[in-house]
Amino acid sequence: MPQTPRPIRLTQARAALTHNISAVNEHGVLDVISIPAERALTIYVDKRELVTLMTLGAAPELLVLGYLRNQRLIRSVDEVDSITVDWEAGEAGIIEAGVAAVKTRQGIHDIEERTAQRVVTTGCGQGSVFGHLMDEIDRIRLPDAVLTQAQLYAITNAIRLQESTYKSAGSVHGCALFRGGELLTFVEDVGRHNAIDTIAGWMWMNTVSAGADKVFYTTGRLTSEMVIKAAQMGVPIVVSRSGITQMGYEVAQQLGLCTIGRATNKRFLCYTAQHRLQLQPELQLPQAVTS
Repeated sequence: MPQTPRPIRLTQARAALTHNISAVNEHGVLDVISIPAERALTIYVDKRELVTLMTLGAAPELLVLGYLRNQRLIRSVDEVDSITVDWEAGEAGIIEAGVAAVKTRQGIHDIEERTAQRVVTTGCGQGSVFGHLMDEIDRIRLPDAVLTQAQLYAITNAIRLQESTYKSAGSVHGCALFRGGELLTFVEDVGRHNAIDTIAGWMWMNTVSAGADKVFYTTGRLTSEMVIKAAQMGVPIVVSRSGITQMGYEVAQQLGLCTIGRATNKRFLCYTAQHRLQLQPELQLPQAVTS
């Protein structure tokens, strides 16, 4: 009889998301405002330094787990024994810093070779992808999926109503996972790549499987990195408040992944895999009349 894998052990090292400072406004009045916190988190895997991420620190353990997943360094949550985050263990200096110690159960095969090549991406704070960016594109098979126009509007409305660090302090990106029009989880960070990694970690820890009913939302632009990570997570539809890059568009076309951008209120553009979006004429805004 096969043994049940031991559950992964995680600390709960959530950090303060905002920091108060004084600033002078347009009237010359000194005001106390909130700005997003930003701190360095250095990841060690089996005592080997891997990378330093700049993050809010909202859910650092899930961020680290999702990062390892989306970098294709681990294939299953069962490969990880524990993730321990300590915000007091980082190097002293101007920047607040912490350490995330990852202990795997059997090590990561060829980790030196697999992390030797790093691609610096366009993510805020400079995200990075190890290995060859396009290596596994041809192997990804996304499930059949359809998103209705009503569900799309439910998604944009849920984001509009969501309490967030962005509303109080600005300068952060938000990402969310939906089941149809139902919000499952919402994450903010200084970079959108961090936010999607945190959601990937959340999915593993909560045994939430991908599938035709899942939709990923981001406030940031749809770059190739965001498209690839969503596809690796098995999510066939991605919605953004922003637009799409050329490489993001081309990768999404190759994958058959539906990308929807400029999605605010009841306006949007569906760039790729339009067959996955079910339009509902009764919900559409009237077109502007031009003379």
